[in-house]
Amino acid sequence: MDLNGGNHPVSDSLRVENLCHSFVDAGTSVDVLKGVSLEARSSEITSIAGPSGCGKSTLLYLMGLLDRPCSGKIFMNDVEVQDLNDIDRTRARNKSIGFVFQFHFLIKELTALENVRLPLLKSGTDRSTADEKSIALLNDLGLKNKSHRPAYKLSGGEQQRVAIARSLANSPKYLLADEPTGNLDSKNSDGVFELLLQMAQSLNLSVVLVTHNEKLAGRADRRFIMKDGLILA
Repeated sequence: MDLNGGNHPVSDSLRVENLCHSFVDAGTSVDVLKGVSLEARSSEITSIAGPSGCGKSTLLYLMGLLDRPCSGKIFMNDVEVQDLNDIDRTRARNKSIGFVFQFHFLIKELTALENVRLPLLKSGTDRSTADEKSIALLNDLGLKNKSHRPAYKLSGGEQQRVAIARSLANSPKYLLADEPTGNLDSKNSDGVFELLLQMAQSLNLSVVLVTHNEKLAGRADRRFIMKDGLILA
């Protein structure tokens, strides 16, 4: 099964069909997703907007193989992946999926460069190559002069850009962003969105953006609105 997709062909997409998910709360089953279908295409940003508790973050975690759906299908480059065993799920995540969250989860004592190269070293990349790629990513994201600065000395917007660089370190095909601008002001929010758009187009990524920010959601190439576990539009 090839989930790498070679040179990231334009036909690559991340899609779900009739996805359902529930959890048990105080002995009662709660339906979080009620048959969700959507597709995120390469070179595009696909936004998912909706009120808190509507299921959008749950959907993102399922698409990122961080959880298993109760039913339905998940396709990466037309390959079904929802039933992969744990080893293959981990391999697929490491090779094909990058994550950006509202909280950047940087190691604050490490420099920007050290934070970005961590996933590369973990994947077996040699130190010299990891440094070269990490510096190139930081340069691309406007952090050329901040690569050796500890994360705790960076602004909120700069820290989120480092987190984006880290998510791109292993050259994923799919970038899943859960409220990546939630802790940023409007200027930095716009800047992060522009970076995601640039990365989607230049790297042929499928970017899925979960957000409460209606302005940013409306700027996406494709926009979905969720409510009560359903796609409304």
